Amino acid sequence: MTDTSPRRVLGIEGTAWAASAAVYDVATDAVTIETEAYEPESGGIHPREAAEHMAEHVPQVVERALDGADGPVDCVAFSRGPGLGPCLRIAGTAARAVAQRLDVPLVGVNHMVAHLEIGRHQSGFESPVCLNASGANAHVLGYRNGRYRVLGETMDTGVGNAIDKFTRHLGWSHPGGPKVEAAAKGGAYVDLPYVVKGMDFSFSGIMSAAKQAYDEGEAVEDICFSLQENVFAMLTEVSERALSLTGSDELVLGGGVGQNARLREMLAEMCDQRGAAFFAPEGRFLRDNAGMIAVLGAKMCAAGDTLAIEDSSIDSDFRPDQVPVTWREREAESGEHRSAPGERVQGAEATVTFEGEKVTKTRNPRTYRHPALDERLRRERTREEARLTSEARRAGVPTPVIRDVDVGETRIVFQRVGDCDLREDLTEANVRATAQTLARIHDAGFVHGDPTTRNVRVPREGSDIDAFLIDFGLGYYTRHHEDHAMDLHVFAQSLAGTADDAETLVAAAEDAYAEVGDRAVLARLRDIEGRGRYQ
Repeated sequence: MTDTSPRRVLGIEGTAWAASAAVYDVATDAVTIETEAYEPESGGIHPREAAEHMAEHVPQVVERALDGADGPVDCVAFSRGPGLGPCLRIAGTAARAVAQRLDVPLVGVNHMVAHLEIGRHQSGFESPVCLNASGANAHVLGYRNGRYRVLGETMDTGVGNAIDKFTRHLGWSHPGGPKVEAAAKGGAYVDLPYVVKGMDFSFSGIMSAAKQAYDEGEAVEDICFSLQENVFAMLTEVSERALSLTGSDELVLGGGVGQNARLREMLAEMCDQRGAAFFAPEGRFLRDNAGMIAVLGAKMCAAGDTLAIEDSSIDSDFRPDQVPVTWREREAESGEHRSAPGERVQGAEATVTFEGEKVTKTRNPRTYRHPALDERLRRERTREEARLTSEARRAGVPTPVIRDVDVGETRIVFQRVGDCDLREDLTEANVRATAQTLARIHDAGFVHGDPTTRNVRVPREGSDIDAFLIDFGLGYYTRHHEDHAMDLHVFAQSLAGTADDAETLVAAAEDAYAEVGDRAVLARLRDIEGRGRYQ
């Protein structure tokens, strides 16, 4: 069989602001990067100006990278998407021209998967969860069944863009992130919104509140400090939820916002608290760069994942979960795990102890969060979990009986229910039963807030109860179809992260929901699915 492994790969990056080229030497693992950054005079990125910047500088950085290479390149990789269409087309055209000139294979790389893979490559981790935090993107990815699955994402705007919107309101120049980081060093904590829905999150509310606080005379350094504390705590929390859902004990960070020291500190502290490993690449590999394109391009080329010139068009909406992961072996999935009496289980935000027919759940302090924010969230979630667990029982939905509640100690004692988590017994019948219980609580006027496959307990053999909903800590009262659809969206994402046949199970869940719930919720779900920000 012919060896397709390249020796040196030219990478070309051109998704938005970075006109970048790099050469990766596979034998030495050395990467040289040439970058010309687009810096707008005012406001955010202007697509026409960014494209003009690419047209001027991409040929220059490519020639500099090739001139500096320690030998000829035998593969060209380029960022195929997601990104700004005009910028991507310029980078793609350059890549095709060089590949034809040198008569070498061409590889089209997903920009966001490259952010993940550079962290996996440099850390040596086997199968980490990845938090991508960049200007136009914010999502959590995990590997399952030959693809990277989107476990959670922003429901409005990327984290960097959200911060930039606030700093533009202040009249600060682009990029705003480093300026917020500098101003935050002298700030004190003030209350701002905090929105997490399962492993999804939203920044629009907190940015509006920050602007209003500034207009009302709140100290800028206090707002910047609190923005970082809340926004980065949201990202850290969803990362921990993804680790808990997938069972992974490895986390990598990607994206330009990952250069923020406070975000890296929070992620490292969270991982340390739960016994997980954390890795953040050096700054040149966090911000947009051609080095990560070249490294992933080498892996794809070695796997034979190349493009014909006529099939190498760009895709500005290229989702990471559309990419077949051809360059790594499919690992064996984790085996069944059933909680034994006396066992302590570390969840995403709580420790759960099983003692006979009693289960004690304690929301321990999360040391990465500001103490005032952490105490507020733990108390609010303990209170809501107790209230909505009981409310669900009154609505006819199977939930555990609450034996004791101590909001001050953020502890609840429950009746033990079920035999294992849904993720350990992902049958179509169990998934359908879960979807129908969600429809029933929605009809009763509230949502679960975090209906993942870890927050459903399936019954012991011979039980006449289909499925128990647990952990209502993120739930709230609402009759809006949007909120009900978000519940289904979170459930579908958790299926994608834990099931081999997720598409079949998601279809079964929607069919079961329609049998007892409002079909208008499913129509709204389609809108939510198209809302993720990938460009």
